[in-house]
Amino acid sequence: MTYLVSFATGSLFGGALIHLLPEAFASASNPLHVSLWTIGGLATFFVMEKFFRWRHCHHPTTNEHVHPIVPMNIFGDAMHNFIDGVLIAISYSASIPLGVATTVAVLFHEIPQEISDYSILINGGLSVKKALMVNLMSASLAMVGALFALQMGKSITGFTDALVPITAGGFLYIAGSDLIPELHHNTDAKKSFIQLLMLVAGVAVMTFLAVKF
Repeated sequence: MTYLVSFATGSLFGGALIHLLPEAFASASNPLHVSLWTIGGLATFFVMEKFFRWRHCHHPTTNEHVHPIVPMNIFGDAMHNFIDGVLIAISYSASIPLGVATTVAVLFHEIPQEISDYSILINGGLSVKKALMVNLMSASLAMVGALFALQMGKSITGFTDALVPITAGGFLYIAGSDLIPELHHNTDAKKSFIQLLMLVAGVAVMTFLAVKF
């Protein structure tokens, strides 16, 4: 499990720094806004973790086995899936070939992302059944995003301009604040080296997908 968490860490860093932020900067009229929204995402997830940790401490009978990273990851992944649905719908509205290309890109991007999310949820204390169910519910937000985009049309451009860097900030916070400290609990040299390799593998997969799709 610790190696899957390492892979998830690399995937989240790669997803934020290789996919989401370059996309946000490319479409932004003012790069400063992207930076501020990203910081806003970091702050949002900081507040969320404070809240969930407070709730964890004050309600031990219902939350003693679930790490606060679980609801944070669910929220971040749901936002990400919502954005994917918006992008797919907008692409199909422009042209069918562009829509197909975007769908394929999102599909290949989501495979390692969902593996990462699953490993985070399991490591955070969810059962296999609950982790799969939560992932399915989170993935369904893509359909909500697509319907929202088709309904709102071009007026949602400013909305997605903010949502993409906010999600990137959330991914950076989860990877840096929760997952990396989790990896430091193991100090064995061999296992630590394998952790590093898995982290690099997570980044490498996201890099490959960015280059190919």
